[in-house]
Parts: sequence; C-alpha cells; structure tokens
Amino acid sequence: MNVELAGGVLVALGTPSEEATFTLTEALSDDRRTVTVASVPDAVADLTARCLRWPQAAAVCDDVLRALDPAGTTFAGVVTESLAYSTLQAGGEFARWLSERGPARVPEIGDPVEAQRDGDRLLIRFNRPQRHNAFSTDARAALLEALEVARLDPSVTELVLSGNGPSFCSGGDLAEFGTFADPASAHLARTRHSPALVLDEITARLGPGCRAEIHGQVQGSGLEMAAFCGWVQCDREAVLGLPELELGLIPGAGGTVSITRRIGRWRTAYLVLSGRPLDAATALEWGLVDAISPTGAA
Repeated sequence: MNVELAGGVLVALGTPSEEATFTLTEALSDDRRTVTVASVPDAVADLTARCLRWPQAAAVCDDVLRALDPAGTTFAGVVTESLAYSTLQAGGEFARWLSERGPARVPEIGDPVEAQRDGDRLLIRFNRPQRHNAFSTDARAALLEALEVARLDPSVTELVLSGNGPSFCSGGDLAEFGTFADPASAHLARTRHSPALVLDEITARLGPGCRAEIHGQVQGSGLEMAAFCGWVQCDREAVLGLPELELGLIPGAGGTVSITRRIGRWRTAYLVLSGRPLDAATALEWGLVDAISPTGAA
C-alpha cells in the first residue's frame, strides 16, 4: 500500500518499495529503503502535516534525492543540491520562516575554527561553543583555510575534525539565514567555496585517516560535513538530524550526497521530511556513523 503526501511524496507501508520516497514499517528491517517506526499511522499523520506545511521543500527534496547518482561525482551532486537550495531560498516557504523568525544579528565570535598540527596529524576544531558551533560564513572561511593544509600538504596523513564545547556543530547559524545578496550569489558561494568538496577530496586520499569525532548536537550542515569524512566516530549521547525542512529548505552543505552515500536516498529523505532526531545507536545501525565512543570521548 502506498500513500501520496503533499509535494508528490510517496510513502510505502509495510513492503519495501524501490519507487517510493521511503517505506514505513513497524518491523525491524535492515533494508535501506525502510524506516522502522513505533506506529505507522502516527508517522504517516506527522509526515502528512509536515508535507502540507512545506510542500515545495518536500517536493524539491524528493526530486534532488531521486536525481542523485551516488556513484557520480561529488561536484555534480553538490551543484544539483545547491541549485535546488537556491530555488527554495527564493520561495515563499523560506520567506515565511524568515518573517516568523524576525530580525536577527550574528554575534561576533573570534577564531571560529582552531587548527593544530601535531606531526603528520592535523586537528581542526569548530570553536563557537557559545552557539553550539553553529556554522557561519566566517566559520566556513576559517574551515576552508585549515582544510587547505591537508589538501595541499602530502605529509598530512591524518585529519581529525571535531568541535569545542557541548556540541560538534548544530548546523547553520540561523541568525545568518536570509542575509545572502541573491540566490545566484549564494549558489556560487556554496559551490566555489565548499568544505564538502574539500573534505571529499581529502577523504579520497586519506580514507579513514580523515576522521570526524562528533558529539552533542550534530545537525544540518554539521552532520552533512561529517558524513564526507572517511570515518565518523560518534559519542553515544549525540543527537543527529536534518532540520532544514522547517525553514522551507533542504540540506545545503552537501548532505544529499554525503548522507545518501552512507544510508541511501530513502532514509535520507525520511530524516529530512520527518525532522526526527536520530540517536547514535540507530546512526551506527544505518551506517551513518562508523563507531560509537564512550560519553565524553568523541
């Protein structure tokens, strides 16, 4: 049985379906097309309400994930994602969120990223703990500068990406959303100055030697960037998620590529459309992370 939701989202019930956006079941399943929930009727009701509120973002999310070739180039996937993201930035659902949020100011925080070289090891830490390391424009610039060392210096054989304070990275800094000059400029910034592309290149060289150590809130762009690393070690109390739909948007830091490669388009779609947080144990079971560390050790 299939249920079609707003935006053309197609949810299969019980039997796994290749064609559906994803399949809901109450039975345990290791099929990447399925998501196990406590109550299928309750999950459908929640998804119905969310897709009715954000039908454009839901439709675009489904389109982008279906269009992605996991075996294709990362650049092609990031460009497709970014073009769709820019389209939604110019849409009414994002405008509604901006209006509901109201005016906001991005606090000035010095040294948003710390980098330390230890022999052949490069340690990079997000350093905006006051805001759970929310990812900002200045943090992106500082991260790119730090990553260039690993990208250009072959003597770096290990890179560790982590975060200071209570969280690894809580996603994009919401106070900064809506400050782009126009969607085209935002697209060029995302694709020409992309930590996702650099992390992907470094992982291609270092494999598991490019490692993310995540803890606390691991949301949105934080999760998307970590998923590009060759190895993700997760604190057992971490909370992972993709909350972008509630802004009328989709993942915009490469997550439609990095997360889909790890868990498949179906479960990626569920994370976006449901907005449900994922615990460390489920993330490990799905393959979104590679190992769980003791509390406080990530």
